[in-house]
Amino acid sequence: MKKRKLHRLIAESIREIVFGLEDSLVSTLGALTGIAIGSGSKFVVILAGLVLVAAESTSMAAGSYLSSKSASDTEREIHKNKKRLVHSLKPVRAAFVMGFFYFIGGFVPLGPYFFMDVSTALWPSIILTAIVLFFIGVWASRYTKRPALKSGLEMMVVSLAAALIGYLIGRAVSWYFGVAV
Repeated sequence: MKKRKLHRLIAESIREIVFGLEDSLVSTLGALTGIAIGSGSKFVVILAGLVLVAAESTSMAAGSYLSSKSASDTEREIHKNKKRLVHSLKPVRAAFVMGFFYFIGGFVPLGPYFFMDVSTALWPSIILTAIVLFFIGVWASRYTKRPALKSGLEMMVVSLAAALIGYLIGRAVSWYFGVAV
């Protein structure tokens, strides 16, 4: 019985789980890669990473709460005169799930910078993030009933393409200012 309830709770929160993890992994990786390439400073990368993860997880939780609440209120208003049960999106739970998974996800690309110098940590950060993205896609396929390999590859490729922008901006800015990293 507990396993079925957990499965249902995960299925109800799959959007927030996947969105929180994917967005955190991609935006943190993109920002940290750009900052690492542009500054070459371990202190700057870790400071920026911690600020980014804290601010963004809070922002994403707030956004999830407000959007879920708006969606619930809109659905309730649409079906006000009908005798139809309205599905509540549970804004507080959505906010918690989004914020929690965003926060956790941000430490995957940030982690290597705590243990290695910037130039050494860059590739482990990218590779570790790519692996985690792939497995999030594979895991999500259990709930979406899509082919696991296709789901994992799609999650990884689309997400890393977005993170590439941070790298390119960091490289361009470091080149423009003549910072050899």
